[in-house]
Amino acid sequence: MNKRFPVYYPLILAVTLALGVLIGSSLYRRPLVSADRGNSPGNKLSNIIQLIESAYVDTVNTDEIVENSIPALLENLDPHSTYIPARDMQEVEEEMQGNFSGIGVQFSIQEDTIMIIDVISGGPSSKLGILAGDRIVQINDSLVAGTGIKNEKVLKLLRGKKGTNVKVGIQRKGFRNRLDFDIIRGEIPIYSVDVSYMIDDQTGFIKVSRFAEQTYQEFNKAMEQLDKAGASRIIVDLRGNPGGYLAAVIKMVNDFLEKGETILYTQGKSQPKKVYTANARNAWAGKSLYLLIDEFSASASEIFAGAIQDNDRGIVIGRRSFGKGLVQEQIPFSDGSAIRLTVARYYTPSGRSIQKSYQEGNEKYFEDLFARMEHGEFSSADSIHFADSLRYQTKKGRTVYGGGGIMPDFFVPADTTGNSTYFEKIYQKQLVYQYAFQYSDQHRESLKKMKQAAEIATYLDSQGILDSFVRYAASKGVPADQNGLKLSGHIISTQLKAYIARNILGEEGFYPIIQQIDKTLLKAIEISHQNLIVENVGNNRES
Repeated sequence: MNKRFPVYYPLILAVTLALGVLIGSSLYRRPLVSADRGNSPGNKLSNIIQLIESAYVDTVNTDEIVENSIPALLENLDPHSTYIPARDMQEVEEEMQGNFSGIGVQFSIQEDTIMIIDVISGGPSSKLGILAGDRIVQINDSLVAGTGIKNEKVLKLLRGKKGTNVKVGIQRKGFRNRLDFDIIRGEIPIYSVDVSYMIDDQTGFIKVSRFAEQTYQEFNKAMEQLDKAGASRIIVDLRGNPGGYLAAVIKMVNDFLEKGETILYTQGKSQPKKVYTANARNAWAGKSLYLLIDEFSASASEIFAGAIQDNDRGIVIGRRSFGKGLVQEQIPFSDGSAIRLTVARYYTPSGRSIQKSYQEGNEKYFEDLFARMEHGEFSSADSIHFADSLRYQTKKGRTVYGGGGIMPDFFVPADTTGNSTYFEKIYQKQLVYQYAFQYSDQHRESLKKMKQAAEIATYLDSQGILDSFVRYAASKGVPADQNGLKLSGHIISTQLKAYIARNILGEEGFYPIIQQIDKTLLKAIEISHQNLIVENVGNNRES
């Protein structure tokens, strides 16, 4: 196994598991067929259920048997045809619709204590005066401090139907007694655009984390703000974006293309070919476009990258994307559950199907990222080979390949230059994150006076933040390692400043600082400053 990427193992495992749900998100909503068909004599599955009910030795819950059998049945199709039980439907729908009902706080559980990290402006908690740094010690009649409570339990207690009440007991610094709040749950947005800001006088940056119902509106608002700020170059970060609604990505790509240019087309056995083309809007025709992708960019992210690449509209930078080119349609059952059935494949404008193979089964399919890593793909573009039969041409004649993901125009290897045994130990214990929260909590009043990420970073450097962290890590069982600090000190220091700034300013504090060690973003900035045009990129596989 490749030893250079130990830090990536838990990340890859977590994201590949999430992709099995998230990139299977419904792209169409109209009912395809009635899901509740009768039990005809020729239906073997229905007959088996009837036999169990009438002849099995014991009394069993056949509804439960059916619930457990449906996922196994769908596993025989493809990795993205999935079953959603009725109990999970609300959460899944909230994720894609872009809102849920709750009290409007972001929290983290630290040492069995629910710490409020941020309060959503204009939300129910904000209106009542709940503050970042407050500790939630009681929810309704449940004591939640020091009880080993988990995130899922907290979410279940705090979320609920809009307009309903939840009582929250708060412990606040400087107050001896508990503060009690009666909060009326409200609609809380889940944002798709994490952040947008100007990197320099001409370069704007937008981070898009998913494609949901409100993503286009959020993206358009961010583009308008960057346009007013003078951005002539736009970097759109789709790294880690697992996909989502087809409608959202089509609208976004449409605003970068000329009328009549193809965005994508879909086709399946029972689905006739449907071509999606750009209309006359082309709102951002004058903007140079640079897209960032990686091995966790999937589905709608790949539609975006494929359309831009095949139309020679912008430059794609990063590493080969996930390779999910299947279209799901959501089909409801009368009990509130649903299946998301794969009904078509999507193709990029040049005709590429970027769906990677799933012929060896679902387990191998989701382990593909591990295989790529072990094969060396994360470190070298030369390790990636494409069959000539999968060769396609962009609008201006550049060669691109199908067969599994979008290959970027500029390859940027995963950065391992700052890895060390010392860094791995503090990463595994999540000490950077824990220290950043603790420091933010203890110095919140001073830090709140600073309104810019750069201001916070400069202040933290003056306070010797890295030395302070090294002492903290030693107290947590990771003694100082001078060789490790020589290799990883800059990365650790930058992460500390970024996470502390995030705790105070949100994502507007985090991204401008973490940018300093983001090799893919730094490469995009370099390319954008060179004013490269697509015609001069050729078939670049630079690493």
